[in-house]
Amino acid sequence: MTAGPQGRYREVSTRVGSGGGFARVSNIVVCERREAEGLDAHIPLILRDGVLYDPDLDRFFLDLPLDGVRSRHSLRAYAYDVAVWLRFLDASDKTIWAATRDDVTAYHRARRRGEADHRITAASWNRSVACLDRLYRWGEQCGLIADAPFSRRAVWRPTQGGRRGVIAARNDAYERAARRSDVQFVMLDQYRVFRDVGLQGLRPDGTARPGARDRNGLRNALFADLLVTTGLRLEEASGLAAAELAAIGQSDDQSRQVWLPLPPPLTKGDRGRSVLIPRRLLQQIIAYMAVERASAVAKFVARGGIDRVARPIPVPRSGLGRMLEICTPEERGRLILCGEDGTPQEPVALWLTEVGQSMRPNSWEAIFARACQRCATSGFPLWISPHQLRHSFAVHMLALLIQQRLREAALPAGPIEGYRLILGDPLQQVQRLLGHASLATTYIYLDHIATRADTVDAAVEELLALLPGTLGA
Repeated sequence: MTAGPQGRYREVSTRVGSGGGFARVSNIVVCERREAEGLDAHIPLILRDGVLYDPDLDRFFLDLPLDGVRSRHSLRAYAYDVAVWLRFLDASDKTIWAATRDDVTAYHRARRRGEADHRITAASWNRSVACLDRLYRWGEQCGLIADAPFSRRAVWRPTQGGRRGVIAARNDAYERAARRSDVQFVMLDQYRVFRDVGLQGLRPDGTARPGARDRNGLRNALFADLLVTTGLRLEEASGLAAAELAAIGQSDDQSRQVWLPLPPPLTKGDRGRSVLIPRRLLQQIIAYMAVERASAVAKFVARGGIDRVARPIPVPRSGLGRMLEICTPEERGRLILCGEDGTPQEPVALWLTEVGQSMRPNSWEAIFARACQRCATSGFPLWISPHQLRHSFAVHMLALLIQQRLREAALPAGPIEGYRLILGDPLQQVQRLLGHASLATTYIYLDHIATRADTVDAAVEELLALLPGTLGA
Protein backbone atom coordinates (compact mmCIF):
# COMPACT_ATOMS: atom_id res chain seq x y z
CA MET A 1 0.00 0.00 0.00
CA THR A 2 1.31 3.41 -0.96
CA ALA A 3 0.31 6.79 0.39
CA GLY A 4 -0.56 9.30 -2.30
CA PRO A 5 -1.60 12.94 -2.28
CA GLN A 6 -5.28 12.01 -2.17
CA GLY A 7 -5.08 9.28 0.44
CA ARG A 8 -4.49 5.54 0.48
CA TYR A 9 -4.43 3.62 -2.76
CA ARG A 10 -3.53 0.17 -3.98
CA GLU A 11 -2.84 -1.25 -7.38
CA VAL A 12 -5.50 -3.65 -8.53
CA SER A 13 -3.88 -7.06 -8.58
CA THR A 14 -5.60 -9.29 -11.15
CA ARG A 15 -3.83 -12.19 -12.76
CA VAL A 16 -5.41 -14.24 -15.51
CA GLY A 17 -3.90 -17.20 -17.28
CA SER A 18 -2.98 -17.35 -20.95
CA GLY A 19 -5.80 -16.21 -23.18
CA GLY A 20 -7.43 -14.45 -20.27
CA GLY A 21 -7.50 -11.07 -21.96
CA PHE A 22 -5.29 -9.18 -19.46
CA ALA A 23 -2.31 -9.15 -21.78
CA ARG A 24 -1.14 -5.61 -21.03
CA VAL A 25 -0.51 -4.38 -17.53
CA SER A 26 -2.05 -0.97 -16.90
CA ASN A 27 -1.34 1.24 -13.92
CA ILE A 28 -4.90 1.42 -12.65
CA VAL A 29 -5.19 1.87 -8.90
CA VAL A 30 -8.01 2.29 -6.40
CA CYS A 31 -7.65 5.22 -4.03
CA GLU A 32 -9.61 4.25 -0.92
CA ARG A 33 -9.79 7.75 0.54
CA ARG A 34 -10.15 11.16 -1.02
CA GLU A 35 -9.60 14.68 0.20
CA ALA A 36 -13.09 15.45 1.42
CA GLU A 37 -14.94 16.24 4.62
CA GLY A 38 -17.10 13.78 6.52
CA LEU A 39 -18.42 10.63 4.91
CA ASP A 40 -17.31 11.60 1.39
CA ALA A 41 -13.73 10.93 2.47
CA HIS A 42 -14.53 7.19 2.25
CA ILE A 43 -15.84 7.32 -1.33
CA PRO A 44 -13.08 5.71 -3.43
CA LEU A 45 -11.79 6.99 -6.73
CA ILE A 46 -9.93 5.24 -9.53
CA LEU A 47 -6.65 6.58 -10.89
CA ARG A 48 -4.71 5.72 -14.00
CA ASP A 49 -1.05 6.70 -14.12
CA GLY A 50 -1.64 8.92 -11.10
CA VAL A 51 -4.56 10.94 -12.50
CA LEU A 52 -8.32 10.49 -12.37
CA TYR A 53 -9.37 7.72 -14.76
CA ASP A 54 -12.61 9.35 -15.86
CA PRO A 55 -14.61 12.28 -14.39
CA ASP A 56 -17.93 10.65 -15.26
CA LEU A 57 -16.91 7.43 -13.52
CA ASP A 58 -16.01 9.50 -10.47
CA ARG A 59 -19.47 11.07 -10.54
CA PHE A 60 -20.92 7.56 -10.43
CA PHE A 61 -19.03 6.81 -7.20
CA LEU A 62 -20.06 10.14 -5.70
CA ASP A 63 -23.71 9.34 -6.52
CA LEU A 64 -23.64 5.87 -4.95
CA PRO A 65 -24.55 7.06 -1.43
CA LEU A 66 -27.64 8.75 -2.89
CA ASP A 67 -28.54 5.41 -4.46
CA GLY A 68 -28.38 3.50 -1.18
CA VAL A 69 -24.72 2.35 -1.18
CA ARG A 70 -23.34 4.04 1.94
CA SER A 71 -21.18 1.46 3.68
CA ARG A 72 -17.49 2.17 3.12
CA HIS A 73 -16.92 -1.57 2.71
CA SER A 74 -19.54 -1.73 -0.05
CA LEU A 75 -18.09 1.37 -1.72
CA ARG A 76 -14.64 -0.18 -1.60
CA ALA A 77 -15.92 -3.44 -3.11
CA TYR A 78 -17.57 -1.50 -5.94
CA ALA A 79 -14.31 0.27 -6.70
CA TYR A 80 -12.28 -2.93 -6.96
CA ASP A 81 -14.89 -4.67 -9.12
CA VAL A 82 -14.92 -1.71 -11.50
CA ALA A 83 -11.13 -1.46 -11.52
CA VAL A 84 -10.70 -5.10 -12.58
CA TRP A 85 -13.16 -4.51 -15.43
CA LEU A 86 -11.18 -1.40 -16.46
CA ARG A 87 -7.95 -3.39 -16.62
CA PHE A 88 -9.64 -5.92 -18.86
CA LEU A 89 -10.94 -3.21 -21.19
CA ASP A 90 -7.59 -1.45 -21.17
CA ALA A 91 -5.93 -4.57 -22.57
CA SER A 92 -8.17 -4.14 -25.64
CA ASP A 93 -7.61 -0.36 -25.87
CA LYS A 94 -11.19 0.32 -24.83
CA THR A 95 -12.59 2.82 -22.40
CA ILE A 96 -15.33 2.14 -19.90
CA TRP A 97 -18.10 3.79 -21.92
CA ALA A 98 -17.16 2.00 -25.18
CA ALA A 99 -17.72 -1.54 -23.84
CA THR A 100 -19.97 -3.88 -25.83
CA ARG A 101 -21.82 -7.13 -25.29
CA ASP A 102 -18.85 -8.95 -26.87
CA ASP A 103 -16.60 -7.50 -24.17
CA VAL A 104 -18.88 -8.89 -21.47
CA THR A 105 -18.75 -12.32 -23.12
CA ALA A 106 -14.95 -12.19 -23.31
CA TYR A 107 -14.78 -10.99 -19.70
CA HIS A 108 -16.88 -13.93 -18.58
CA ARG A 109 -14.57 -16.29 -20.46
CA ALA A 110 -11.53 -14.76 -18.76
CA ARG A 111 -12.96 -14.67 -15.24
CA ARG A 112 -15.04 -17.83 -15.17
CA ARG A 113 -13.49 -20.16 -17.74
CA GLY A 114 -9.80 -19.28 -17.56
CA GLU A 115 -7.04 -21.13 -15.76
CA ALA A 116 -8.19 -22.74 -12.53
CA ASP A 117 -5.82 -20.82 -10.27
CA HIS A 118 -7.18 -17.48 -11.52
CA ARG A 119 -10.85 -18.40 -11.91
CA ILE A 120 -13.41 -16.72 -9.67
CA THR A 121 -16.52 -18.31 -8.20
CA ALA A 122 -20.01 -17.86 -9.61
CA ALA A 123 -20.97 -15.84 -6.54
CA SER A 124 -18.04 -13.45 -7.12
CA TRP A 125 -18.97 -13.18 -10.79
CA ASN A 126 -22.57 -12.32 -9.97
CA ARG A 127 -21.42 -9.69 -7.47
CA SER A 128 -19.26 -8.13 -10.18
CA VAL A 129 -22.16 -8.19 -12.64
CA ALA A 130 -24.42 -6.47 -10.09
CA CYS A 131 -21.85 -3.71 -9.69
CA LEU A 132 -21.30 -3.18 -13.43
CA ASP A 133 -25.02 -3.39 -14.14
CA ARG A 134 -25.63 -0.53 -11.70
CA LEU A 135 -22.80 1.44 -13.32
CA TYR A 136 -24.16 1.12 -16.85
CA ARG A 137 -27.75 1.80 -15.77
CA TRP A 138 -26.44 5.03 -14.29
CA GLY A 139 -24.60 5.74 -17.55
CA GLU A 140 -27.82 5.28 -19.52
CA GLN A 141 -29.74 7.60 -17.20
CA CYS A 142 -27.05 10.27 -17.52
CA GLY A 143 -26.95 10.01 -21.32
CA LEU A 144 -23.35 8.79 -21.43
CA ILE A 145 -24.24 5.67 -23.43
CA ALA A 146 -27.13 4.74 -25.68
CA ASP A 147 -27.14 1.05 -24.78
CA ALA A 148 -25.56 -0.88 -21.93
CA PRO A 149 -23.23 -3.79 -22.76
CA PHE A 150 -25.60 -6.12 -20.90
CA SER A 151 -28.82 -7.60 -22.24
CA ARG A 152 -31.81 -7.81 -19.93
CA ARG A 153 -35.06 -9.70 -19.97
CA ALA A 154 -38.29 -9.38 -18.06
CA VAL A 155 -38.93 -11.92 -15.30
CA TRP A 156 -41.93 -12.53 -13.05
CA ARG A 157 -41.03 -12.39 -9.39
CA PRO A 158 -43.59 -13.63 -6.87
CA THR A 159 -44.03 -11.71 -3.65
CA GLN A 160 -44.34 -13.18 -0.18
CA GLY A 161 -47.19 -15.67 0.00
CA GLY A 162 -47.19 -16.19 -3.75
CA ARG A 163 -50.43 -14.23 -4.25
CA ARG A 164 -49.03 -11.43 -6.38
CA GLY A 165 -45.97 -10.80 -8.45
CA VAL A 166 -44.03 -8.04 -10.12
CA ILE A 167 -42.26 -7.73 -13.45
CA ALA A 168 -38.54 -7.02 -13.09
CA ALA A 169 -35.62 -6.76 -15.51
CA ARG A 170 -32.94 -9.39 -15.01
CA ASN A 171 -29.41 -9.12 -16.35
CA ASP A 172 -28.67 -12.14 -18.56
CA ALA A 173 -25.03 -12.11 -17.45
CA TYR A 174 -26.00 -13.51 -14.05
CA GLU A 175 -25.25 -17.19 -13.64
CA ARG A 176 -28.39 -19.04 -12.65
CA ALA A 177 -26.46 -21.95 -11.19
CA ALA A 178 -24.60 -19.76 -8.71
CA ARG A 179 -25.01 -21.10 -5.19
CA ARG A 180 -25.40 -18.91 -2.18
CA SER A 181 -22.39 -18.50 0.03
CA ASP A 182 -22.15 -21.27 2.58
CA VAL A 183 -23.26 -20.18 6.01
CA GLN A 184 -20.71 -21.21 8.60
CA PHE A 185 -22.10 -21.28 12.08
CA VAL A 186 -20.94 -22.60 15.44
CA MET A 187 -22.59 -25.20 17.63
CA LEU A 188 -23.09 -23.95 21.16
CA ASP A 189 -20.76 -26.48 22.78
CA GLN A 190 -18.01 -25.38 20.39
CA TYR A 191 -18.73 -21.76 21.21
CA ARG A 192 -18.37 -22.38 24.93
CA VAL A 193 -14.92 -23.89 24.36
CA PHE A 194 -13.95 -20.97 22.15
CA ARG A 195 -15.10 -18.41 24.72
CA ASP A 196 -13.68 -20.07 27.83
CA VAL A 197 -10.46 -21.63 26.50
CA GLY A 198 -9.73 -19.32 23.59
CA LEU A 199 -10.84 -15.89 24.75
CA GLN A 200 -10.45 -16.22 28.51
CA GLY A 201 -7.51 -18.62 28.64
CA LEU A 202 -9.21 -21.08 31.00
CA ARG A 203 -8.73 -24.82 31.13
CA PRO A 204 -11.29 -26.97 29.29
CA ASP A 205 -12.96 -27.74 32.64
CA GLY A 206 -13.48 -24.02 33.29
CA THR A 207 -10.81 -23.61 35.97
CA ALA A 208 -8.12 -20.95 35.79
CA ARG A 209 -4.87 -21.78 34.03
CA PRO A 210 -2.05 -20.21 36.06
CA GLY A 211 -0.18 -17.57 34.09
CA ALA A 212 -2.19 -18.11 30.91
CA ARG A 213 -5.41 -16.22 31.50
CA ASP A 214 -6.00 -13.36 29.09
CA ARG A 215 -5.84 -9.97 30.82
CA ASN A 216 -8.73 -8.79 28.66
CA GLY A 217 -10.54 -12.10 28.74
CA LEU A 218 -13.65 -10.73 30.44
CA ARG A 219 -14.06 -7.95 27.88
CA ASN A 220 -13.44 -10.31 24.96
CA ALA A 221 -15.86 -12.94 26.26
CA LEU A 222 -18.59 -10.33 26.80
CA PHE A 223 -18.12 -9.04 23.27
CA ALA A 224 -18.42 -12.57 21.85
CA ASP A 225 -21.50 -13.26 24.00
CA LEU A 226 -23.04 -10.07 22.65
CA LEU A 227 -22.51 -11.19 19.06
CA VAL A 228 -23.86 -14.69 19.54
CA THR A 229 -26.95 -13.62 21.50
CA THR A 230 -27.99 -10.61 19.40
CA GLY A 231 -26.77 -11.26 15.83
CA LEU A 232 -25.07 -7.86 15.70
CA ARG A 233 -22.61 -7.25 12.88
CA LEU A 234 -19.00 -6.72 13.87
CA GLU A 235 -19.04 -2.98 13.12
CA GLU A 236 -22.36 -2.53 14.92
CA ALA A 237 -21.19 -4.21 18.12
CA SER A 238 -17.76 -2.57 17.97
CA GLY A 239 -19.34 0.88 17.48
CA LEU A 240 -21.65 0.79 20.50
CA ALA A 241 -21.35 3.62 23.01
CA ALA A 242 -21.14 3.11 26.76
CA ALA A 243 -23.97 5.61 27.26
CA GLU A 244 -26.32 3.52 25.11
CA LEU A 245 -25.87 0.43 27.27
CA ALA A 246 -26.05 2.46 30.49
CA ALA A 247 -29.35 4.02 29.35
CA ILE A 248 -31.17 0.75 28.73
CA GLY A 249 -29.66 -0.70 31.92
CA GLN A 250 -31.51 1.93 33.94
CA SER A 251 -34.89 0.77 32.66
CA ASP A 252 -37.41 -0.37 35.27
CA ASP A 253 -38.55 -3.15 32.96
CA GLN A 254 -37.68 -6.48 34.56
CA SER A 255 -38.15 -8.64 31.45
CA ARG A 256 -35.47 -11.16 30.62
CA GLN A 257 -34.44 -9.23 27.49
CA VAL A 258 -34.07 -5.52 26.82
CA TRP A 259 -34.47 -3.70 23.51
CA LEU A 260 -31.43 -1.74 22.33
CA PRO A 261 -32.23 0.75 19.53
CA LEU A 262 -29.53 1.12 16.87
CA PRO A 263 -29.55 4.48 15.05
CA PRO A 264 -29.43 4.34 11.23
CA PRO A 265 -25.75 5.35 10.73
CA LEU A 266 -24.62 2.45 12.93
CA THR A 267 -26.40 -0.18 10.81
CA LYS A 268 -25.89 -1.48 7.31
CA GLY A 269 -27.85 0.46 4.71
CA ASP A 270 -28.74 3.19 7.23
CA ARG A 271 -31.95 1.32 8.00
CA GLY A 272 -31.68 1.32 11.78
CA ARG A 273 -33.27 -1.36 13.93
CA SER A 274 -33.55 -2.64 17.49
CA VAL A 275 -31.97 -5.77 18.95
CA LEU A 276 -32.76 -7.76 22.06
CA ILE A 277 -30.01 -8.05 24.68
CA PRO A 278 -30.39 -10.64 27.46
CA ARG A 279 -30.71 -8.74 30.74
CA ARG A 280 -28.18 -11.03 32.40
CA LEU A 281 -25.61 -10.18 29.73
CA LEU A 282 -26.47 -6.48 30.00
CA GLN A 283 -25.78 -6.58 33.75
CA GLN A 284 -22.40 -8.20 33.08
CA ILE A 285 -21.54 -5.51 30.53
CA ILE A 286 -22.48 -2.78 33.01
CA ALA A 287 -20.22 -4.46 35.57
CA TYR A 288 -17.40 -4.41 32.98
CA MET A 289 -18.03 -0.68 32.49
CA ALA A 290 -17.81 -0.06 36.24
CA VAL A 291 -14.51 -1.88 36.74
CA GLU A 292 -12.41 -2.82 33.71
CA ARG A 293 -13.55 -0.01 31.44
CA ALA A 294 -13.28 2.55 34.25
CA SER A 295 -9.66 1.48 34.77
CA ALA A 296 -8.96 1.96 31.07
CA VAL A 297 -10.57 5.43 31.15
CA ALA A 298 -8.33 6.42 34.09
CA LYS A 299 -5.25 5.45 32.07
CA PHE A 300 -6.61 7.35 29.06
CA VAL A 301 -6.83 10.54 31.11
CA ALA A 302 -3.54 10.07 32.99
CA ARG A 303 -1.51 9.37 29.83
CA GLY A 304 -3.09 11.99 27.59
CA GLY A 305 -4.74 9.37 25.44
CA ILE A 306 -6.50 11.93 23.26
CA ASP A 307 -3.14 12.65 21.60
CA ARG A 308 -3.22 9.12 20.18
CA VAL A 309 -6.69 9.51 18.67
CA ALA A 310 -6.59 10.35 14.97
CA ARG A 311 -8.84 13.34 14.26
CA PRO A 312 -10.72 13.26 17.60
CA ILE A 313 -14.28 14.60 17.73
CA PRO A 314 -14.86 16.38 21.08
CA VAL A 315 -18.44 16.33 22.29
CA PRO A 316 -20.01 17.66 25.51
CA ARG A 317 -22.32 15.34 27.43
CA SER A 318 -25.27 17.55 26.57
CA GLY A 319 -24.67 16.96 22.85
CA LEU A 320 -23.83 13.26 22.99
CA GLY A 321 -27.32 12.00 22.13
CA ARG A 322 -27.42 13.97 18.88
CA MET A 323 -23.91 12.87 17.86
CA LEU A 324 -24.75 9.21 18.41
CA GLU A 325 -27.74 9.61 16.10
CA ILE A 326 -25.66 10.92 13.18
CA CYS A 327 -22.18 9.36 13.54
CA THR A 328 -20.95 6.29 11.67
CA PRO A 329 -19.14 3.46 13.50
CA GLU A 330 -15.77 4.89 12.45
CA GLU A 331 -16.70 8.36 13.71
CA ARG A 332 -18.02 6.93 16.97
CA GLY A 333 -14.53 5.57 17.60
CA ARG A 334 -13.23 9.17 17.51
CA LEU A 335 -15.85 10.69 19.80
CA ILE A 336 -14.36 12.01 23.06
CA LEU A 337 -16.54 13.19 25.92
CA CYS A 338 -15.39 16.56 27.22
CA GLY A 339 -16.18 18.71 30.21
CA GLU A 340 -17.73 22.15 29.96
CA ASP A 341 -14.22 23.63 29.78
CA GLY A 342 -13.27 21.32 26.87
CA THR A 343 -11.11 18.99 28.98
CA PRO A 344 -11.19 15.45 27.53
CA GLN A 345 -12.74 13.02 29.98
CA GLU A 346 -13.19 9.66 28.24
CA PRO A 347 -13.87 7.98 24.88
CA VAL A 348 -17.51 7.46 24.03
CA ALA A 349 -16.94 3.88 22.82
CA LEU A 350 -18.08 1.00 25.01
CA TRP A 351 -15.16 -1.32 24.25
CA LEU A 352 -11.73 0.05 25.15
CA THR A 353 -8.15 -1.17 25.12
CA GLU A 354 -6.19 -1.38 28.36
CA VAL A 355 -5.04 2.22 27.89
CA GLY A 356 -8.47 3.55 26.98
CA GLN A 357 -8.36 3.66 23.19
CA SER A 358 -11.44 2.62 21.22
CA MET A 359 -11.39 -0.96 19.97
CA ARG A 360 -11.47 -1.19 16.17
CA PRO A 361 -13.25 -3.96 14.24
CA ASN A 362 -9.97 -5.38 12.89
CA SER A 363 -8.68 -5.64 16.46
CA TRP A 364 -11.53 -8.00 17.29
CA GLU A 365 -10.69 -10.13 14.27
CA ALA A 366 -7.11 -10.43 15.53
CA ILE A 367 -8.36 -11.33 19.03
CA PHE A 368 -10.60 -14.06 17.59
CA ALA A 369 -7.73 -15.46 15.51
CA ARG A 370 -5.49 -15.58 18.58
CA ALA A 371 -8.24 -17.31 20.56
CA CYS A 372 -8.56 -19.96 17.84
CA GLN A 373 -4.83 -20.63 18.01
CA ARG A 374 -5.11 -21.04 21.78
CA CYS A 375 -7.96 -23.52 21.31
CA ALA A 376 -5.91 -25.52 18.80
CA THR A 377 -3.00 -25.66 21.25
CA SER A 378 -5.38 -27.07 23.86
CA GLY A 379 -6.60 -29.78 21.48
CA PHE A 380 -9.70 -28.04 20.10
CA PRO A 381 -9.15 -27.22 16.40
CA LEU A 382 -11.66 -24.41 15.94
CA TRP A 383 -11.76 -21.49 13.55
CA ILE A 384 -14.38 -18.93 14.52
CA SER A 385 -14.76 -15.41 13.20
CA PRO A 386 -17.00 -12.61 14.54
CA HIS A 387 -19.34 -12.95 11.56
CA GLN A 388 -19.79 -16.68 12.21
CA LEU A 389 -21.33 -15.75 15.55
CA ARG A 390 -23.94 -13.67 13.71
CA HIS A 391 -24.75 -16.72 11.55
CA SER A 392 -24.87 -18.87 14.69
CA PHE A 393 -27.42 -16.55 16.28
CA ALA A 394 -29.54 -16.66 13.12
CA VAL A 395 -29.56 -20.45 12.77
CA HIS A 396 -30.19 -21.22 16.44
CA MET A 397 -32.76 -18.45 16.89
CA LEU A 398 -34.69 -19.49 13.79
CA ALA A 399 -34.71 -23.12 14.91
CA LEU A 400 -35.94 -22.21 18.38
CA LEU A 401 -38.62 -19.86 17.05
CA ILE A 402 -39.89 -22.56 14.70
CA GLN A 403 -40.08 -24.99 17.62
CA GLN A 404 -41.99 -22.42 19.63
CA ARG A 405 -44.38 -21.83 16.72
CA LEU A 406 -44.98 -25.55 16.40
CA ARG A 407 -45.89 -25.71 20.08
CA GLU A 408 -48.26 -22.77 19.83
CA ALA A 409 -49.92 -23.50 16.50
CA ALA A 410 -53.20 -25.35 16.32
CA LEU A 411 -54.18 -27.29 13.23
CA PRO A 412 -53.69 -24.90 10.28
CA ALA A 413 -56.71 -23.73 8.34
CA GLY A 414 -54.96 -24.31 5.02
CA PRO A 415 -51.53 -24.87 3.49
CA ILE A 416 -50.74 -21.16 3.02
CA GLU A 417 -51.95 -20.22 6.48
CA GLY A 418 -50.09 -23.16 7.97
CA TYR A 419 -46.87 -22.14 6.29
CA ARG A 420 -47.27 -18.61 7.57
CA LEU A 421 -47.90 -19.81 11.12
CA ILE A 422 -45.04 -22.28 11.16
CA LEU A 423 -42.37 -20.49 9.13
CA GLY A 424 -43.49 -16.98 8.16
CA ASP A 425 -43.45 -15.35 11.57
CA PRO A 426 -40.11 -16.86 12.77
CA LEU A 427 -38.43 -15.87 9.52
CA GLN A 428 -39.74 -12.33 9.77
CA GLN A 429 -38.69 -12.07 13.40
CA VAL A 430 -35.15 -13.18 12.59
CA GLN A 431 -35.13 -10.86 9.56
CA ARG A 432 -35.93 -7.89 11.79
CA LEU A 433 -33.38 -8.86 14.43
CA LEU A 434 -30.62 -9.29 11.84
CA GLY A 435 -31.54 -6.17 9.88
CA HIS A 436 -31.94 -7.93 6.52
CA ALA A 437 -33.50 -5.71 3.85
CA SER A 438 -35.10 -8.73 2.17
CA LEU A 439 -36.70 -11.82 3.65
CA ALA A 440 -35.01 -13.82 0.88
CA THR A 441 -31.66 -13.23 2.60
CA THR A 442 -33.00 -14.78 5.80
CA TYR A 443 -34.22 -17.88 3.95
CA ILE A 444 -30.66 -19.19 3.58
CA TYR A 445 -30.64 -20.14 7.26
CA LEU A 446 -33.49 -22.63 6.79
CA ASP A 447 -31.15 -24.95 4.89
CA HIS A 448 -28.78 -25.10 7.85
CA ILE A 449 -31.27 -25.94 10.54
CA ALA A 450 -31.15 -29.53 9.29
CA THR A 451 -27.60 -29.83 10.61
CA ARG A 452 -28.98 -29.53 14.13
CA ALA A 453 -30.21 -33.08 14.57
CA ASP A 454 -31.62 -32.42 18.05
CA THR A 455 -33.68 -29.50 16.80
CA VAL A 456 -34.97 -31.40 13.79
CA ASP A 457 -35.93 -34.42 15.87
CA ALA A 458 -37.79 -32.31 18.42
CA ALA A 459 -39.54 -30.31 15.70
CA VAL A 460 -40.67 -33.45 13.87
CA GLU A 461 -42.05 -34.96 17.07
CA GLU A 462 -44.00 -31.80 17.87
CA LEU A 463 -45.25 -31.55 14.29
CA LEU A 464 -46.51 -35.14 14.39
CA ALA A 465 -48.34 -34.36 17.63
CA LEU A 466 -50.31 -31.67 15.80
CA LEU A 467 -51.50 -33.99 13.06
CA PRO A 468 -54.72 -36.04 13.19
CA GLY A 469 -54.39 -39.68 14.15
CA THR A 470 -53.27 -42.02 11.36
CA LEU A 471 -55.62 -44.54 9.78
CA GLY A 472 -56.08 -47.59 11.90
CA ALA A 473 -54.81 -45.87 15.02
